[in-house]
Amino acid sequence: MTSRLYLVHKIFGVLTVIAFIGTGQLLGRHYRIIYEGNYAVRMMFRSIHIYILLAGLMNIGIGTYMILSDRGWRRAAQILGSICLLAAPPILLYTFFSETRVENLERPFTLLAIVLLLIGTLLHLFSGSRSRARD
Repeated sequence: MTSRLYLVHKIFGVLTVIAFIGTGQLLGRHYRIIYEGNYAVRMMFRSIHIYILLAGLMNIGIGTYMILSDRGWRRAAQILGSICLLAAPPILLYTFFSETRVENLERPFTLLAIVLLLIGTLLHLFSGSRSRARD
């Protein structure tokens, strides 16, 4: 599984971008009545919608360039980073359907997903920086 982790990222990223297109269709065709005239709820929907795209593109990017390290701690950091990056899209899709309809700025699952994207990206950055410098 870990030897093909880059492929999992690519597939998951493409599926997430397809989900982004689907959430866009929902926003444009079916959910308009929910946020019509209510700009706070409209911005909640739009922000989650864009975060879904962000998560998908990040997974595609990592899947395109990821090479698992041979070193133990770097490999472990990459795998942990990948878990974080792969966990974020389903959480964001959940938040699209659950946290957006409430006029409350408290969005704990959205925050969790964004923090997972940050941690995953940083783990990949720090685990791969030295091995790339030698190439």
